[in-house]
Amino acid sequence: IELKSGILNIFLRTGVVFTQVDLWLGLSYCDGKWNEVTVNKESSVISATMNELREQVLEPRIQQLKVNSPVYVGGIPPDIQSFYRELGLEQGFGGCMKDVKFTRGAVVNLASVSSSAVRVNLDGCLSTDSAVNCRGNDSILVYRGKEQSVYESALQPFTEYLYRVVALNEGGSVSSAWTHARTRESVPQNVPTPSRVHSINGYSIEVTWDKPAGVIGVIEKYILKAYEADGPTVPITSAELTDAGMLTGVLRGLRPFTNYAVTLTACTLAGCTESLHALNISTPQEAPEDVQSPTAISFPTFLMMSWSPPKTPNGIITQYTLYMNGIPIYSGNGTKYAVKDLAVFTPHQFLLTACTLAGCTNSSGVTLFTAQLPPSHVDAPVLTVLDSRTIHVQWKEPIELNGILDRYIIYMASNEQNFTEWNVIYNSTELFLDFTILQLLPGTEYIIKLAACTGGGCSISEVSAAVTDESTPEGVPAPKAQSYASDSFNISWTKPEYPNGIITSYGLYMDGVLLQNSSQLSCYAYGLAPWSLHSFRVQACTAKGCALGPLVEARTMEAAPEGMVDVFTTVDGSKEVQLKWLAPNKPNGKLTYTVLVTGLFYTDQ
Repeated sequence: IELKSGILNIFLRTGVVFTQVDLWLGLSYCDGKWNEVTVNKESSVISATMNELREQVLEPRIQQLKVNSPVYVGGIPPDIQSFYRELGLEQGFGGCMKDVKFTRGAVVNLASVSSSAVRVNLDGCLSTDSAVNCRGNDSILVYRGKEQSVYESALQPFTEYLYRVVALNEGGSVSSAWTHARTRESVPQNVPTPSRVHSINGYSIEVTWDKPAGVIGVIEKYILKAYEADGPTVPITSAELTDAGMLTGVLRGLRPFTNYAVTLTACTLAGCTESLHALNISTPQEAPEDVQSPTAISFPTFLMMSWSPPKTPNGIITQYTLYMNGIPIYSGNGTKYAVKDLAVFTPHQFLLTACTLAGCTNSSGVTLFTAQLPPSHVDAPVLTVLDSRTIHVQWKEPIELNGILDRYIIYMASNEQNFTEWNVIYNSTELFLDFTILQLLPGTEYIIKLAACTGGGCSISEVSAAVTDESTPEGVPAPKAQSYASDSFNISWTKPEYPNGIITSYGLYMDGVLLQNSSQLSCYAYGLAPWSLHSFRVQACTAKGCALGPLVEARTMEAAPEGMVDVFTTVDGSKEVQLKWLAPNKPNGKLTYTVLVTGLFYTDQ
């Protein structure tokens, strides 16, 4: 249904059949009074009636009309206009409607049944003054000239105007159809302060206001804003109300026990205006929010409890109640409390309740432990010698841990350091109950102690001792052979680098023959020839066997040669004699020879 240029057009499509009814109205409807329009379909007859005027069309092919979609009055939403391009849709309806009804059903109240409305004033229509300038003989000349466009100013806001163009020449004139246009609204003026504000609860308020006077145009929406009193100029929260017919709204998102200044903003399409003054209100108290769980400084037998005020108190905190294991143990305004006479490292459930005059809120429950102590007693470890270099250590978990067992530590000392130096050979949080010590020295006594640790410290057991199995010595040293006379040696040596047990004897071999077998670390060899070469080797023995050291060689000191030196001469001419001789029978050292010659010698002239 479309009203354009004085013609009421009815377009109806059922299936592939398109029907149009045109009812000529002229300007008869532009009298400032209500006009009744009826559109009717009976069988194949489509009719349109307005007041006393009527037009109808007969279309035998038309089908039954069934309405199963939304009904749009005054225009079609932009998002579906593309589906009805053939209708030639123009600007939406500008005017007033009331008492809309269908063949079946009661009169429809648009304000209550409409699902959405765009730029619609549902309170009623403007005054009947809009009837002026509606008839052609009341029109005002806007422009005369040869241009094809004109800009008209000084119009009234939100007022509908009818325009037509008359083209003239010497032969006469011709007029266009009337076309209408409406000026934009103006920004609202003198928006009143809200007339009444009351609290629904600490988080929301209900605001009532009066309709702004003198607004020219349709009020699109109202906006309620709440500012913190003496706070920033940015609103804390706001509410946008698009139902401009309502003069009451709810503003949510406030904080309890807070002073607010509430303003009203009225908006048209031209813009918005906020009231110059605000209405003050204080929201009431509510139960606290974000109540923090209590914390504690732990001691072995007591807990020093403390807590912070709620992050959002929502009022004045009147009382705290502290619960332990479901039983209240403290009530008051303090934020600290000592819980005494507790067992070591024992869990307890705590919960804090914070109250205002409006109610109470619980924190989340929290489990707190008293502090840990070292274990009460640690048994000495059990040692098992596996071989000459390995000891297996076993132990038991302490009966009274007094906390959470964190680690075991094994300390070891040996007779090699006279049991004075303790070395940590195991430190683990794996909490195993045994450990194998490798790469030990054979035949060595070791003492071992165990430490068990919790978060409260460590307790150390008594020591356990074990001796590794003996083995043949290792690192037997080379002997030192020193000769101070031509017929004897002083031989000495040190203990093996690794005795691997108790040395039962040392054997000294000279030239492959056992010269001495005793516990001594030295030997005296005599009756030897001067400057004679001899080899020496030391053998060290334990109960498990013997081992030889490296071989060394040494000579006795030199002595004077023994025997005669036989000399042989051969004359090689008048001036040369060749001498030869034989070594003594017993050189007794490295020999050097001196030749002594007596007689006459030639000299160079």
